[in-house]
Amino acid sequence: MSRWKPDARGRLEKAALELYNHKGFDATTVAEIATHAGVTERTFYRHFADKREVLFPADNPLTDILGNATATAPDPLPPLEMIAHALTEATPVFEERADLIRQRQTVIAANPELQERELAKLAALASTLTQALRERGLQTTTAALAAEIGIAAFKVAFERWVNDPDRHPLAQHIRQTLDTARHLLSAPEASAGTDDTGPAGQESAA
Repeated sequence: MSRWKPDARGRLEKAALELYNHKGFDATTVAEIATHAGVTERTFYRHFADKREVLFPADNPLTDILGNATATAPDPLPPLEMIAHALTEATPVFEERADLIRQRQTVIAANPELQERELAKLAALASTLTQALRERGLQTTTAALAAEIGIAAFKVAFERWVNDPDRHPLAQHIRQTLDTARHLLSAPEASAGTDDTGPAGQESAA
């Protein structure tokens, strides 16, 4: 196989995820990933600093998308509506790579160290949203709470989307999960003792 075929990065990512799921993340080497992708190890290191960066790319556009979408959300919107707008704007990043992302999450779920890194990534996204809300004039506490609630809701929505056998859109899961968060904040007595279901028998915001 020629080492100069186009989209080497994409083939490396696909090869790495296949091997991580087949052999395990720790047992997979960079040399094996390169061979599986039909490129050299040098080519691998031109695209990724190490095998963890396949899962956590340094050039992930999500931070910029969330920050920009929060900054440009229509006025006037409550803080959580700004967060919902930003998260919804980011969904194409996930939808267009759904199969690879589901493979990625299987790898992360099997490795505690990778789970910690995933949580750190989510914390960084919450910081991005907090800063964007503060730049829109919100007080620090309000901005931080809205961002943390939004990211917590996104984490739940993302997990539901990844495991949804009916493949409902991520944006739908985000809306439902944020609606649930709003109900918990505004009327906790209404949710006590209930277990409504949404798509695929999952918890619903209804």
